[in-house]
Amino acid sequence: MTSLLVGIDRSESSRRAVAFACRLADESGAALHIVHVIPWSPYSFNSPDENAHRSASKAQEIAAAEKQIIQPAVDVTAEFLVTPTTSVVHGSPADQLVSLATRHTATQIIVGRTGDSRLKQVLFGSTPVRLIQMSKTPVTVVP
Repeated sequence: MTSLLVGIDRSESSRRAVAFACRLADESGAALHIVHVIPWSPYSFNSPDENAHRSASKAQEIAAAEKQIIQPAVDVTAEFLVTPTTSVVHGSPADQLVSLATRHTATQIIVGRTGDSRLKQVLFGSTPVRLIQMSKTPVTVVP
């Protein structure tokens, strides 16, 4: 059985990526895993007080992401014969999507095109571009 991994954020292109992935999964019988990565770096500079509360903050961020980002994506899947699995993780979006694709033996990673400004893309890069550069799993970017 094949497996598809779709990475999402709050964007409209993510919603289209989920619908695209659902169509592929519905037609092929592939398993579908929906992921949201909360950007976070282990090298960020936090105060000792912030570090003391970091576990509770991460749990609150995950709960909010499940409600505000994952659930609307799962609602999109209701139009298809697909029962997705989901997860919310912290880290670098591209790094985490590549890692999760390996863990789920995904045959394809699907993401929406971000609406970042050209300046932001030049300075920081975009998740789709980093995925294409890093991933050994084929990547589809949905406009």
